[in-house]
Amino acid sequence: MHFPRLPDWLVYLAVVLALLIAAIGRQERADAPPPPPPVASGEGLPLGPASPFDPQVVVDVPDKAEPGVGTAFSVAETGVWITARHVVDGCTEAAIVVADGRGVEAKVRIDPRGEAAILTTEGGSPPLPMGLDQPLRKGDRAFHPGFPQGQAGEATSRLLGRENLEVRGRGARTEPVLVWAETGRTDSLKGTLAGLSGAPALDRAGRVIGVTVAEAPRRGRIYTTAPETVIAALSATHERPSSFAVGEPITTDNYGRVADSLRRDLRVAQVICLKTGPVT
Repeated sequence: MHFPRLPDWLVYLAVVLALLIAAIGRQERADAPPPPPPVASGEGLPLGPASPFDPQVVVDVPDKAEPGVGTAFSVAETGVWITARHVVDGCTEAAIVVADGRGVEAKVRIDPRGEAAILTTEGGSPPLPMGLDQPLRKGDRAFHPGFPQGQAGEATSRLLGRENLEVRGRGARTEPVLVWAETGRTDSLKGTLAGLSGAPALDRAGRVIGVTVAEAPRRGRIYTTAPETVIAALSATHERPSSFAVGEPITTDNYGRVADSLRRDLRVAQVICLKTGPVT
């Protein structure tokens, strides 16, 4: 029996493949080890002090003040309230809403250095406890009860870090703020959180750690004053919050109910600027 003679090119190809396989088999392998797990985003780390090198967010404020609506909260039963400055800046007639169609006159006092304003009324409501001296950590949760879009509502968020708020236009200034990622809100609440400005930012113990002042809807961000801003505003007006206020523990399961209770007791209330003009 005679086997057919293989073409020369097929023989050469077989030899080349054999040599290539042998070379690859003897090649040294020095693969790197698997990469380490991703570095954590900083959650749980203590929040550092404010710095001029923090990221910056810009807000444009119209030169002419207009009547508006926001949220305020009680810090002393004698009738001392805090809200966001832009809610009442340039306001000559303001009122705390105590019932449908009813309000009590509120005098406006603004610290020109920050985004917090003090309101005073004849008589007040049970105050919220203050936690402005509490250490903050990235990832901490906050709860924001108030009146978004002019209706009762609330949101919750997680702390991302610090930024510098640059206000352009009326009351131009730059101040440190805290930036939070919105993680939840009232089920029926869609769109903007306008009207929540001035709402307290409460920690898990129900203590005030800031004032809600702005949002970035497309980024899902909420901005609050830094604790030192509120301390400075109270000091500038010589108002002292109650040292005997008691808060209720808040969780993601009960924050809607707690917010309803705070509004019902007028510890958190709606504030309306009725008339604007030069503040004396």
